[in-house]
Amino acid sequence: MSSATASPRRRGRRSGSESGPRASLTQLLPYVFEHKPVVALIVVLSIAGAAATLAQPLLVGQVIERVQNEQALGLLIWGIVALVVGGSLISGYQHYLLQRTGTAVVYSSRRKLIARILHLPISEFDARRTGDLVSRVGTDTTLLYAVLTQGLADSVGNALLFVGAIIAMAFLDPILLLAIVVVIGISVAAVVLLSGRIREATREQQEKVGELASGVERAIGSIRTVRAAGATEREADTVTDVATDVYGVGVKIAKVSALVVPIAGIALQVSLLVVLGLGGFRVASGAIGVASLITFVMFLFLLVAPLGSFFGAITSVNQALGALGRIQEVLDLPTETERDAEIAASAGIAGADSVDDATAIEFRNVRFAYPEAVVAARRRGETEAAALLAEVHADGAGEVATGADRTGEVLRGVSFRVPRGARVALVGPSGAGKSTTLALIERFYDPTGGEILLDGVDVRTIDRAELRAQLGYVEQDAPTLAGTIAENLRLASPAASDEDCERVLRAVNLGDVLERNPLGIAAPVGEAGVMLSGGERQRLAIARALLAAPPILLLDESTSSLDGLNEQRMREAIDAVATGRTLVVIAHRLSTVVDSDLIVVLDQGEVVGQGTHAELIESTPLYRDLAAHQLLV
Repeated sequence: MSSATASPRRRGRRSGSESGPRASLTQLLPYVFEHKPVVALIVVLSIAGAAATLAQPLLVGQVIERVQNEQALGLLIWGIVALVVGGSLISGYQHYLLQRTGTAVVYSSRRKLIARILHLPISEFDARRTGDLVSRVGTDTTLLYAVLTQGLADSVGNALLFVGAIIAMAFLDPILLLAIVVVIGISVAAVVLLSGRIREATREQQEKVGELASGVERAIGSIRTVRAAGATEREADTVTDVATDVYGVGVKIAKVSALVVPIAGIALQVSLLVVLGLGGFRVASGAIGVASLITFVMFLFLLVAPLGSFFGAITSVNQALGALGRIQEVLDLPTETERDAEIAASAGIAGADSVDDATAIEFRNVRFAYPEAVVAARRRGETEAAALLAEVHADGAGEVATGADRTGEVLRGVSFRVPRGARVALVGPSGAGKSTTLALIERFYDPTGGEILLDGVDVRTIDRAELRAQLGYVEQDAPTLAGTIAENLRLASPAASDEDCERVLRAVNLGDVLERNPLGIAAPVGEAGVMLSGGERQRLAIARALLAAPPILLLDESTSSLDGLNEQRMREAIDAVATGRTLVVIAHRLSTVVDSDLIVVLDQGEVVGQGTHAELIESTPLYRDLAAHQLLV
């Protein structure tokens, strides 16, 4: 897509300044308070440093007076040296603690985000951009670092320094202090007015950075397709357009910050001119002495230092609040477990009175519509999650786009039974609802109507981990994780031995993969399994499910990437492990399921036929047409 065509598409999106949650300082403080002992020590060091700094002008004033009166200096000089050295040591140690605690805050926020994201319902991934979620973990959390290193933790010391300087200046000359307060008040008001714009711009920038990360991830993840289609330049233009947006927002922040930064300098210069002008006049009139004026000027510099720190803190904290709004948005999302508790409390779903030993899975008048956010993401083509929906639930993605009726329903009153130990096949045209059916069994989504029973028990009453432990799910185009063959196999069976891993690999005809690399099961598979062929990746996914040995196997077009020979070997391997297990298989090639115990025919979200191959040839026109097209009649 060229930049010319990309711009209207992006203009249709909500900008970061028009949407997104706003974080408050009260939401920021818990991150700091997680490290109370260290923060308390930093505060104590800030107070000690402020005291040492405030004492220096007083001692300097004493030195000047003694020099004027031709008195001995005594230990005053050594006192000033001790205060300077001690203050420097305190400042250095405080800086180390700030840096360490800032890093700890980033670590803590990332740990919380990772734990929350990996436990979110599948619908959240389908409705959100993958790159944007990654950006929240990486980029947004980094901005929290500035909260401690540039503001909040040493605010107590700066406040004491500011107040102490004000009190000392009031004792030295209230008239000069009043003039200074007017100048400083104007500068503070200006910074406060600008800080809101910085927060809004920062949130917009983080939204754009998330969009950029998503675009880069999409382009790199599909680089072979992009190159083969000759679309490299168009993809580069599309991602560059987003990068240009990020640059534009960054310039906006720079402009606002450029107004904030010089305010402290201007306040110091104007204040100094006022003090020198008005102070010189008061010295000439005898209202104050030269020593008092010099001491006042030193306190003025001490006053402006925390003021500059305060201005910097406003900028950094507002940037952190802009990022924290995006972090908090994810942390506030309910996990699968929390959502289950809400469903159980609101729906009052009751468990079964008795376990059904004859039926493994039963659908009772099941209705389902994808959440509007998922449908909208698919229609806009806006998010990586929509691509994930198309990839992981290829059939389901078609259902969102074409299989839903006017009410948005993908499944409309689906009912069928899967006998225990039986092999049941789901067949039908694309968009019929087959992959969505498996997604509902896995509880990636819950039905919007009807019931799904496992062993006679409503799946919504079963703990998800317990439910999924009984299911082996092999997706169509199942992804291969970057790492080794063994790491992929042990994803669901971490305690499996090397011998067990090699056994299931040979069972799915992957013995040659072991033999072509001396590392064996420790051989790397590359990013997204790039070092394996499509058929090998699919067989590896099936081997992973076989290694876990669950009582129920859900296979979504599991032989679609295999040639005739490997398909036959795969069917033999599945037949071998199917003994005593229940299989639910989705297939477009009817030749792979003609011997199933039961075949369920789906069309436009409804069951239009059930039975064996021979029975459906006689009773169901759609199945007969599918079989005729594949020369099975």
